[in-house]
Formats: sequence, structure tokens, C-alpha cells
Amino acid sequence: MAINPPYLHKKDTIGILCPAGFMPIEKVQTCIETLHSWGYKTVVGKTVGSQHHYFSATDEERLHDLQQMLDDDSIHAILCARGGYGLSRIVDQLNLKKFKRNPKWIIGFSDVTVLHSYILKKTGIASLHAPMAGAFNEGEFTNVYVQSLRSALAGKHAKYTCAAHTYNYPGSTVAPLVGGNLSLIVHQLATASDIKTAGKILFLEDVGEYIYNVDRMFYQLKRAGRLDKLAGLIIGGFTDSKDTVVPFGKSVYEAIHDVVKEYSYPIAFNFPVSHEKENYALKIGVDYDLKVGTKQVRLTEA
Repeated sequence: MAINPPYLHKKDTIGILCPAGFMPIEKVQTCIETLHSWGYKTVVGKTVGSQHHYFSATDEERLHDLQQMLDDDSIHAILCARGGYGLSRIVDQLNLKKFKRNPKWIIGFSDVTVLHSYILKKTGIASLHAPMAGAFNEGEFTNVYVQSLRSALAGKHAKYTCAAHTYNYPGSTVAPLVGGNLSLIVHQLATASDIKTAGKILFLEDVGEYIYNVDRMFYQLKRAGRLDKLAGLIIGGFTDSKDTVVPFGKSVYEAIHDVVKEYSYPIAFNFPVSHEKENYALKIGVDYDLKVGTKQVRLTEA
């Protein structure tokens, strides 16, 4: 089980940065105001509101911004404003010595999956797969998913439920939770941030992928042995999935089900973790109790 960083108290400081894609400062403003209303202070990194082509800044500038916040003892958590692409270009250059001595919660999803996996692999420290700055906009900062981040930062144990799905495989297990964005998990195979899945509950989600590519990535995980010895499997949202001109012949969930149906461990489809609003805060590396029933799925922090 991973080591939890200290939970936050009122007047603690949350650093906000863009370690991958760029995000206009005005898109982050509601997030900043909401974090203040929760009782926290904020520090905004140089990569927020800046742009270098697709990225928020050059590789060197993004690395420096992230390294500085990891090393700064006055910052108690780091919220990635958005994902996109770019962390795999810089993650191997991070120095985690100070962070390991004084850990803090790293928050984000999508491309931040790379950072979550790298930190867990290199330090054994837990992090938060959770809503980012964009999730606070358009009045959504009051919804249960953004509020689940608030609860997680304060140290409240998660208790999530969702309806059962036709493709679920019933059962229960208690094990560490790992995972994130499917394409990034596959992208990390045979790298320094390749996660060990044996004996773990693996959760996966993705956005905007062709169905055949989701099928291919699941077969890659299967062929690499990453699905063989799981304690459990959680399939989140696969939103905005696309089909080819010549149809693949299956829905995205049908394709996934066909790959994983041979396994006997608990499997839960359509769990609320995704690139959409339905995105509960999940602690990477922390033990969870997964119960997949015939009518309901329950995921509780152990």
C-alpha cells in the first residue's frame, strides 16, 4: 500500500500549474476562487496562461515549474490545471528526493496518469486521480465529483456507488488501486513508469479513441500480462468514442468485454471515472474495497 501525503488543513497552499498542454488563465479562475472558498491558499505557476505551440511552455520551463513546486515545502498539494500531452517528455528528468522526504498530493488525470504512475513507481507515494481546473467551470464546482476532490484532500474516506452493468462480473476484493487513462497506461509499458498490476485493482478510462484502437490497447495489456493477475478491474467512461468508415462491429464496451470476459476477478463497467463530469477522486496506490453486486457497485477506501 502506498504512503499517503499529509491531508490538507485550512490555510494550506495548493500550487496550480500546467505541466503538459496550455490553458488560458481565465479558464482556471473559478478553480482558484473555489479553492479559496474551501479555505486554501493558492500559488499559480508560470505555466498557467502561457503557451508554446501545443504546450503550456517549453519542456525545460514545464519541468522547472513542476520541479519547483515539488521542492517547495510551503506548497502542500499540486493541482494540474489540465492534461493534454507532454508529461512523458519531462517526467524522467524529475528529481524526487525532496518530494519523497516531504510528500504532497499531486492532483489530475488524463496525461497526468504518467506522473501518477511515475511517482508511485519511484517513491511509493499516493496521488489523486481527480478533477482538474476545467471541471470547476460553468457552475460545476458544487457537483459531487468536484466535491469528492474536496473530501479527499481533507482526508475523508471515499464511499462511491454506481448502478450495476450487464457486463459486470460479481465479486469482492480489497487491494491497492492503480490505473488511469488507458492510452497512457499502454504508452508507459516497458518504461520507468510502467505500473505493476498483479494483485491490484486496475481502473481505466479514455476519451476520443476509435473503437478498434481501444480493442488494440486492451489486447496489448493482455499480451503484456497486465490483465492476468488483477484483484479487480474497473472500466470507467470511454467518452466520445469513434467508429471507422467501415464499422468495427462492436460498441466500445462490447469490445472491452470480449477481451476481459475470460477473467474471474470482479469487473465493474461504467464506473464514474472519465473525461466527463462523472469523475470521482481516486487515490492511486491506496487500498480500496471493491464490491461488484448484481444491482450495485460499491468502491470504498479501505
